[in-house]
Amino acid sequence: MQINGIVFDKDGTLLRFCETWNVWCEQVITELAKGDVVLRGAIAQAIYYDLNTCSFRPESIVIAGTTREISQTIVSLIPDMAVAELEAFLNTKSTTAPLAEVTPLKAFLNGLTRSGIKTGVVTNDSEESAVSQLKQIDVLNELNFIAGYDSGFGAKPSSGPLLAFAKAVSLPPETIAMVGDSLHDMIAGRRAGMKTIAVLTGLADRNELASHADVILEDITKIPAYLGLNDLAKVI
Repeated sequence: MQINGIVFDKDGTLLRFCETWNVWCEQVITELAKGDVVLRGAIAQAIYYDLNTCSFRPESIVIAGTTREISQTIVSLIPDMAVAELEAFLNTKSTTAPLAEVTPLKAFLNGLTRSGIKTGVVTNDSEESAVSQLKQIDVLNELNFIAGYDSGFGAKPSSGPLLAFAKAVSLPPETIAMVGDSLHDMIAGRRAGMKTIAVLTGLADRNELASHADVILEDITKIPAYLGLNDLAKVI
């Protein structure tokens, strides 16, 4: 398989979803509820978040949706905030989430670059939040492209941001792999004409991803071996 470029999802792919977002979400819900226990429960229910276990249900809009979609889902519960204001609030708050790397990402991405592979991140988080988080873990300089839902290319499952990556790195889509943990990622990859690699570090299970993925791997550390990058696979 000739793969010259890899576009990664961020949450659930480069970062472990639960460790990064579960407790953060509970804190944001509590802040929005302003001490109203009933409202706190209503917000959690709207986004399928279990306050008792501090965890998301697999159907939660938060898993693969954009911040705008999340805001639209809960805005009716928060009368003193419009969608745009709530969206801005959530984007700002998302920059404070704890970041649980699946593997030391700087070394991993640098290894792909040294193997001749162009890399990028396409996320349904905002571009500002993505850049802030990737800067925190010191991998901005390892990437050739970053796009969020608000970068002007559309949001997954649209193929738009993936094709923007292909254009930015001057590669045909068929030589690029989309790596992600959700159906949004896999559908976007298929629509873009790219290879699709699913990983199991998000909330979607193997059965859900199987019909849309060319291969399912435990996590991104299995990619070098899958692509035949044997020298890199030995050190990951």
